[in-house]
Amino acid sequence: MVAAARFLSDLRGGVEKIPGSDTPHRLGARLYGSLAWTGKGHATDRAVILGFCGLVPETLDPDAAEALEAEVRSNAKVVPEGLPELVFDTENDLVFDFGPPLPLHANGMVLQAWDAAGNMYHQQTYYSVGGGFVLTAAELEAQRSGAPDLHDEKVQHHFPYPFGTAAEMLEMGRTSGLSIAQMKRANERVLHGGALDDRIDRILDTMDDCVARGLEQEGILPGGLKVRRRAKAIHDQLQAEKGMNLAQPHQANDWMSVYAMAVNEENAAGGRVVTSPTNGAAGVVPAVLRYYRDHCVGATRQGCRDLLLTAAAIGGLIKHNASISGAEAGCQAEVGSAAAMAAAGLCAVLGGNNEQVENAAEIALEHHLGMTCDPAAGLVQVPCIERNALGAIKAVSAASLALRGDGEHFMPLDNCIRVMFETGQDMNEKYKETSTGGIAVNLPEC
Repeated sequence: MVAAARFLSDLRGGVEKIPGSDTPHRLGARLYGSLAWTGKGHATDRAVILGFCGLVPETLDPDAAEALEAEVRSNAKVVPEGLPELVFDTENDLVFDFGPPLPLHANGMVLQAWDAAGNMYHQQTYYSVGGGFVLTAAELEAQRSGAPDLHDEKVQHHFPYPFGTAAEMLEMGRTSGLSIAQMKRANERVLHGGALDDRIDRILDTMDDCVARGLEQEGILPGGLKVRRRAKAIHDQLQAEKGMNLAQPHQANDWMSVYAMAVNEENAAGGRVVTSPTNGAAGVVPAVLRYYRDHCVGATRQGCRDLLLTAAAIGGLIKHNASISGAEAGCQAEVGSAAAMAAAGLCAVLGGNNEQVENAAEIALEHHLGMTCDPAAGLVQVPCIERNALGAIKAVSAASLALRGDGEHFMPLDNCIRVMFETGQDMNEKYKETSTGGIAVNLPEC
């Protein structure tokens, strides 16, 4: 969706057209690698359609989007704001290419515009590199070469605490006397100024709304696997058991699980989620946040903000030094990263010092190492929904273990991040979001 919106922006901005072409008349999209293999299951085709309509993830209304998608599939045209009516026949102009992936990343796509005579007007290659980040081929090549992107706002600003590794983060914390959340807040203020808390609160509210909507919905998830939504039924049972003397102590795990499942059922149904750090792993951080807010002693709104800031710091380190893309490094890079982020955030707001926070992140990530990304039928349902639930439980356990220690531990987070990435590089491609191995091809036949 982001890539398609960027492409439309190019067209609106009068991008230099290919010589010999006339005004844009028709659009096309070609999906490669994991975007092709799991495209239907991940609703990538739906996202491209909505992006070509001019929609963006931040303001998406899921109910309105469903009707708009059906209209485009029926009429074979889109009418994006600021552009003329454009032909987009989803049967012919939206292609899942199951051949070799594009060279720079497993998630690649080529978007195109032609004139009425069929001449190419504009073409751009995009890569979805994880966490909602979309780069053109030129941008990704520049990033990998180490060349600074002078158009990147982060290059244009000076950050007071520019840590690129966990070791640097801890050393800056010791020197400054600040927590990880405080350092991350100072960095983010350079970009967002006094509006930072409003932006954080918007994310918190969106996460909470997603949990709430997921706990209210029933029925069968789309896609053909006939997976039934379970979050509402489990939540209803937990509500009925509140205050009962016979409740088992491990019921806390059920609360964490149901919050995560609610989010990932919404994701599977095309609802609005927060990429944290990815959509497939979007349930872990909101579940731990909700657990902190509703179940932990002393929870505050500021604590929720600090949890997110701490989680963002850890997620940034993982993305910067390894990957958060399941297509690149398996689910260890998605749910594993999400668990590390959530564990660090919870540890911080429950009183952990920086060393304990780093330890919590390392514990959570270490015990997701080797996890494959093998969704059945390419749908983000089996095993993804339950995997987020277990990721939330591991995150809370990791935070608790770290709080019981003094921060000293054997495996530094930086080393664990490196191991995760090396494991991902060695992992067979069929276990990296292609739906050609693992659970994806070992299902009951009945």
